[in-house]
Amino acid sequence: MKYLHTMVRVTDIERSLHFYRDALGLAEVARKEYPQGRFTLIYLAAPGDEQAQIELTYNWDPEKYVGGRNFGHVAYAVDDIYATCRRLMEHGVTINRPPRDGRMAFVRSPDDISVELLQAGAALPPAEPWTSMPNVGVW
Repeated sequence: MKYLHTMVRVTDIERSLHFYRDALGLAEVARKEYPQGRFTLIYLAAPGDEQAQIELTYNWDPEKYVGGRNFGHVAYAVDDIYATCRRLMEHGVTINRPPRDGRMAFVRSPDDISVELLQAGAALPPAEPWTSMPNVGVW
């Protein structure tokens, strides 16, 4: 058995790519259009780790997706959690759970998918503005 990917449905390809590719830093590894089924699949992965992918599914016919608590989150290890959160904020992403502990943060995609960011290796020393930053919304 081999892990392949996690699929999330998205409502706007460009907004989603701005989040996952531009802000989060994932790379697009494949894109498939299915005109007969009226959907597009976009596969992204962390640079250097193409084995673990996230699949963005865009259905061409508009739908309203309601997130459930039965899906928790996707998680990525990052080299510098503070730099990653700073880059996300520069791209207009709200940090829902700031990395006050130098170890863990949560953000949400444009389609409300919760994304956990974990510091690779040992936690970084607590630092401002993160230690004073409150939680925002749900994560």
